[in-house]
Amino acid sequence: QLQAFGGGLVQPGGSLRLSCAASGRTFSNDAMGWFRQAPGKGREFVATISRRSEITKYKDSVKGRFTISRDDAKSMVHLQMSNLKPEDTAVYYCAADTYGRTYTSVSSYDFWGQGTLVTVSS
Repeated sequence: QLQAFGGGLVQPGGSLRLSCAASGRTFSNDAMGWFRQAPGKGREFVATISRRSEITKYKDSVKGRFTISRDDAKSMVHLQMSNLKPEDTAVYYCAADTYGRTYTSVSSYDFWGQGTLVTVSS
């Protein structure tokens, strides 16, 4: 299971840190990803991190503002978001790719958390 938390209301330019706790599986074998879904839109890739944190990938619009990290000892993955913009408003989901591939497609991920809402508004 994956459980995401840390969302909330933040002003433009502000920061938030999302976290995702994994249980019931060998977390260190998985690549982990963050996706988001804005109202009326499809789910889109945000960031992914490989096993042992060797590879990270980001959506172009979040590069330099978001940082994905993982703590295998605690079976957690984080998404540090800074300089948030209104267009970052969405429900954010964490996901696990049990093949460890760091792909950016929704279909590559086998397990999903329930989502946490991030609202960027003044």
